[in-house]
Amino acid sequence: MSARPFDAKKELEDYRARHGQFRVLDIPTRNFLMIDGQGDPNTSAAYGAALQALYPLAYAVKFRSRRELGRDYVVPPLEGRWWAEDMEVFTSARDKTRWHWRLMLMTPSWITGEMVETSGEVRWEAFEEGRCVQTLHVGPYDAEGPVLEQMHLEVIPARRLEITGLHHEIYLGDPRRAAPERLRTILRQPVTNREALEQPPH
Repeated sequence: MSARPFDAKKELEDYRARHGQFRVLDIPTRNFLMIDGQGDPNTSAAYGAALQALYPLAYAVKFRSRRELGRDYVVPPLEGRWWAEDMEVFTSARDKTRWHWRLMLMTPSWITGEMVETSGEVRWEAFEEGRCVQTLHVGPYDAEGPVLEQMHLEVIPARRLEITGLHHEIYLGDPRRAAPERLRTILRQPVTNREALEQPPH
């Protein structure tokens, strides 16, 4: 009997979260297929095109791993890093037309560069995220605002942390199959210790 396929959602701690619980985690360096774009993910043609470019490559790598190495895995959940000039567009304003995004699909640790044949705007890169605060949001994507405000304005300052990187989401649910109120999304924010920022230069 073949080994059970590797599933990041079941085997990696940082791909699990609980609603209402904010955790500080140190995320290791991992490799991802990535593609960048801009605009409202609900209406932007670029967003749909990015998904159509990303997933075939992800499955090509998966099948090559199974065929050549005998190691199968579940393609990990889609991830998105989001940014704009004004961070309020993620919380109160939610103006998606001003969003920039980087869509990502993680590849397991045993995948090497020789096994990844990227094309077009998709690239394969290592990503070191480091220390983060994360929680689980349950419900529609447009209802994330209050949770993000709590994370940014209450949780992170209370733990003497400072925001340092891009807002990050991991989509555990499939909007094509799940009702909006049942969608599960990990919300993640890179941070650093405030004391580190307060150290005088040597």
